[in-house]
Formats: sequence, C-alpha cells, structure tokens
Amino acid sequence: MKALQGLAWLLALQSAGEALARLLKLPFPGPVVGMMLLLGALRWPLVRDSVAAVAEFLLTHLSLLFVPVGVGVMTHLALLSQYGFRMGLVVVLSTWAGLAVTALVLRALMRPGRAGEKDSA
Repeated sequence: MKALQGLAWLLALQSAGEALARLLKLPFPGPVVGMMLLLGALRWPLVRDSVAAVAEFLLTHLSLLFVPVGVGVMTHLALLSQYGFRMGLVVVLSTWAGLAVTALVLRALMRPGRAGEKDSA
C-alpha cells in the first residue's frame, strides 16, 4: 500500500511540474520541475516514507528498464553500424571531459586556505 502511495506522489509531483512548466513557460522540462518539487516534498515523513518504498521496488527491478533501450538499439543496427564509432568516441570523450571537470572542481574546493575557511593550524 505504501508503494502505491509513493507512486501516486511521484506521478502527482511530475504532473504538477509539467503543469507549472507549461503555465509559466519555464525553460526547463516538466519532469525536472517535478523533481525539484519532489526534493522539497521529501522533507515530510509521509512523502519520504512512501517514496522510499516505491524507490526500493524500482531499484530492485532496474534492469527491466533497460529492455526498451536494448530493443531500440536492435531495431536501429544499421544506424549503429554507420555512426557507431563516432557515437562511441563522443561518449568516451564526454565522459573524460566530465571526469576532468569534476576532478578540477574537487581540487579547487579542497584547496587549503580558501576564502571563508578557517585555518586548522
């Protein structure tokens, strides 16, 4: 029962986000606005507990969510054979770029003597 309540919360917040995004003509997609609403709603135990139950269920069946992607890849094998190398190269380069930026930001944030930080000496 709690999982159904959690699913209802997720769907209601996504629908509210979609409605807000369309009504206010926001530059963000509705599901992103819904996720922001969910972030705020998770402060209440009623929402947090029921969403945790449905999240646990979805995570145990996460592999099923990859089936449509696999079917999509199989139906477009001709495109994959034509552009597969380039797509793979883009995935690898963008992953490396993301890792490099993350490492540089982490290094900058961990630098001793940053402004607003007290010396531990």
